Amino acid sequence: MVCLYSCNSGGASKETSISTDEATIAKGQTLFTQNCSGCHGFRQNGIGPRLDGITQDTTAAWIRQFIKDPQKVIESGDPRALLLHKKYSTPMPSFTYLQDEGIDAIIAFLNTKKREGNIAAGKDKNAIANPIPDTIPLSNLVVNLKEIAQFPPSSEGGKLPLTRITQLANQPGSSDPFILDLRGKLYKLQNNKPVVYMDMAALRPKFINVPGLATGFGSFAFHPDFAKNGLLYTSHSEVAGSAKPDFGYPDSIETTVQWVVTEWKTDNPGAVPFSGKGRELFRINMVQGIHGIQEIAFNPFSKPGDKDYGMLYICIGDGGSVEEGYPFLAHNQEKPWGTILRIDPAGRNSRNGKYGIPADNPFVNSPDPKVLKEIYAYGFRNPHRISWTLSGQMLACNIGFSNIEAVDLIKPGHDYGWPIREGNFLLKPGGNLDYVYPLPANDSSFHITYPVAEYDHDEGKAICGGYEYQGHEVPQLKGKYFFGDIPTGRLFYVNMADIKQGTYAPIKEWRVAVNGVVKTLRQLCGTNRVDLHFGQDVNGELYILTKPDGKLYRMESVLQ
Repeated sequence: MVCLYSCNSGGASKETSISTDEATIAKGQTLFTQNCSGCHGFRQNGIGPRLDGITQDTTAAWIRQFIKDPQKVIESGDPRALLLHKKYSTPMPSFTYLQDEGIDAIIAFLNTKKREGNIAAGKDKNAIANPIPDTIPLSNLVVNLKEIAQFPPSSEGGKLPLTRITQLANQPGSSDPFILDLRGKLYKLQNNKPVVYMDMAALRPKFINVPGLATGFGSFAFHPDFAKNGLLYTSHSEVAGSAKPDFGYPDSIETTVQWVVTEWKTDNPGAVPFSGKGRELFRINMVQGIHGIQEIAFNPFSKPGDKDYGMLYICIGDGGSVEEGYPFLAHNQEKPWGTILRIDPAGRNSRNGKYGIPADNPFVNSPDPKVLKEIYAYGFRNPHRISWTLSGQMLACNIGFSNIEAVDLIKPGHDYGWPIREGNFLLKPGGNLDYVYPLPANDSSFHITYPVAEYDHDEGKAICGGYEYQGHEVPQLKGKYFFGDIPTGRLFYVNMADIKQGTYAPIKEWRVAVNGVVKTLRQLCGTNRVDLHFGQDVNGELYILTKPDGKLYRMESVLQ
């Protein structure tokens, strides 16, 4: 990081060239929140570097050019850009659509964020330089993909990504998959053509899909009895302060967005598009626009009469609270941030009286009235996806911070460590989160449940949750759990037989081909940021979704 901040590409900026107008700074703050805050903060590095003090270290002209076209600056051989690219791997998208006025406003806002102290002050000789030195081996598995659908662009002016398709799931009783675009639309795929089923912006006027990354129409789940009761559940983000939150914190802590979980009652379960009314189950404040509620789901293997039937699982990230300096909001049985909740939508014994708490939840019998009895498991930064295996196990992929991406085997009541652990390593939440350390000698006293598979940031940047292959069309894929890395588009799997608590399943890389020609997802997308996601249809067949080009592929066969 010292290198990143000392290679100043032209010397320290002259503050007189940067606007100090209050209105311009305010505009810049708004634009930063909408476009930049998902990757950048001012306290810790994240997907991109922290930006406090950036106007002290380089010129406004350099910042302006980098925001406009970072790839061009990297390709020019600029020393600072090359160092950034080496550290963060995936280049920042261009923001030419902001135009000079908008970019200058952002720079004016950045100029108010001075750096206090040495950027490298948190560096510790006891930190682990390379947490997982082994590299992920390339297997001989190559899967042929068939393009199934092209989704309409949802971006303004053709900016990348053209879409933000992130989830594919099923409606009980229907073989047509449903696909979600975070920017607000839920599509039903009919004859491989996307038809709008639900428009969140039209249903909820305070809906927002900025600041990028995870905000927007987060997730959806049809009730297993949907054909009879017409109930559908969604999560979405709204403007901060839209309504009183059910889960909040002191006003001294910033709120960027609110996330809302809603139960919808359709007028006609078989009709397209959706028509009906919504009932809010709860809303929660989030410090930042990252790590909201990106997954809600019902156990697909649960049958009527089972205790799990009709119970809704809700994955809640930490909302960026830890890197913003509020680690006490996460890793806390009294708070919902960084947890997987399990609720009964038909019940009414929650604190707000809008949903139920299942009688077999792990903390139901806690004598402490402050404990949230909705919590099923906790200690996550962002439990990005959950899925169930044929053997009944629940797996979650937890997006890490600066070092470790993890696959977790979920057990009720277990603690998965964030932010005192990142994967199988010690983390110091009050210090520099860039660094991890060996586990302490008394580690067993913390009762942390560690991942069943993990990789470090030499291999990727943000894990994309996937599925065990449960289909029949490609028998060579049976017995494998498929997942990948969101920005880089690298594809991984572990053998189901290797998933055991207390051991680490070996990860292998696999590749894809189109029309028999092996290609990377970056090549298929035509961009270095893939934004990879997986889906599984009612028959257990697997799909790949790519945001930049809005394409849906089905895994069709194995290349021999």
